[in-house]
Amino acid sequence: MPAFESNGIYLNESDAIAQYVSNEALLGGSNIDKALVREYISFSENQVVPSACTWVFPTLGFKQYNKQDTEAAINQLKVCLLKLNKDLLTKTFLVGERVTLADITLCTSLVMLYVQVLDPNFRKSYENVNRWFVTCINQPLFKKVLGEIKLCETMATFDTKRFQEIHPKGGKAKKESKPKEEKKPKAVAKVEPKPAATEAAPKKIDYFADVPKSAFVLDQWKKHYKNNSDIDVVTKYLEENFDFNAYSIWHCEMVNSDADKEDYKLPFMATNSVGGYLQRIEGLRKHTFGIMATFEESEPFKNYSISGLWIVRGLKNVFRLNPDWNVDAEFYKFTKLDLKNDADKNVIYKYLDGLDAAGRDCDSFETFV
Repeated sequence: MPAFESNGIYLNESDAIAQYVSNEALLGGSNIDKALVREYISFSENQVVPSACTWVFPTLGFKQYNKQDTEAAINQLKVCLLKLNKDLLTKTFLVGERVTLADITLCTSLVMLYVQVLDPNFRKSYENVNRWFVTCINQPLFKKVLGEIKLCETMATFDTKRFQEIHPKGGKAKKESKPKEEKKPKAVAKVEPKPAATEAAPKKIDYFADVPKSAFVLDQWKKHYKNNSDIDVVTKYLEENFDFNAYSIWHCEMVNSDADKEDYKLPFMATNSVGGYLQRIEGLRKHTFGIMATFEESEPFKNYSISGLWIVRGLKNVFRLNPDWNVDAEFYKFTKLDLKNDADKNVIYKYLDGLDAAGRDCDSFETFV
C-alpha cells in the first residue's frame, strides 16, 4: 500500500499513482513546468516528508520520541519552509497560475505539520507558505478529500499514553489464562556446560584516550557562546579559558570542482548538505563544537560554498579518526588555526560572529553544540 488497479494496470507508491491519474494541466504544460513540478515533488518526498514524520509521529504515539532526531528534523523543516517562503513571495501556486501536482503533493505532505505542531508562533515566520497552504486546502477538490483542516493552536508533544497503548510492554497483549494442567514429574536432564565463546566482542576504541584532562569544559563554552550575543564577550571567554594542550581549532572548507558546484546552485542544496553532515557525526557532539555556514558565490557561476570552524577535543583532526565521522569531512579541506596567531585569531572570531574568513555575511548558519 498504497496500491492502484485499473484495466489491467497495477501501480504502487503514491507518487507514481498520482502521476498516472493526473491530466496534462496538473503535470505542467511546458517542458520547464513539468520539470519544476517534478522538482517540487522530489523536494517534498525527500526533504519534507522524512523530517515531518520524525517530528509528528511521536506526538501521535506512533514512535518513541528522540530529542536529537526531533531537533534535527525541526532544523531541516525550517530550511525547507524558508526556501518555500522565498519561492512563494510573488506566486499564488508553485508552478504556473493554477494548481498542479506540485501543490497537491507538497500541501498534503504539510497537512500533518500544520495540524499537529506548526503553532501560530512557529509559522509566523513563513507568511507566504501559510497563505499558499490555506489557499490550497480551501480549494473545493482539496476540501472534498481532506475535509476541514483546523490549523494547530498549541504545538503537540510526545504522547506517552498513546505510545504505550500502541506499543504495550512485551510487544503483545496478555493472552487469556488457561486452566493449569496437572504437572507430571520431569526427568532431570543432565546439563552440559556451554562451550566457551570462540570470538571476543570487538573492543570499543577510545579515540580520546591520549587527550589530557582539561579545565576548559566544552559544555560550558557552548552555553557561554549560545547565551551571549556580544562577540567581544564570547571571544574574551575563549581567549581566557582555551586549553591549547587538550583542544585544537580547525577551519574547514568544502573543496568542489566546477562540476560539483552545479549541485549547490540553490541555497537549500547547500543547507541540506550541511544538515546531513551534522546528523552523521552525532557521536562527536560531546567532543566538538562546530559552526557551518553557506555563502553565495558568483564565480564561475552562481552557487553556494560551505565552510566552517571547529573546536575539537585533542590536537588531531578528529574527523579522520573514524571512517563514520569522515563520510562528509573527506570532501573538506581542514586547516589548523592557532588562537595565539593574530591572523588565525581573526578568522576564528569572524566565524564566531557569522562571517567567513573574508568578512562576508553568511547565507545560512548552523551550530553543532
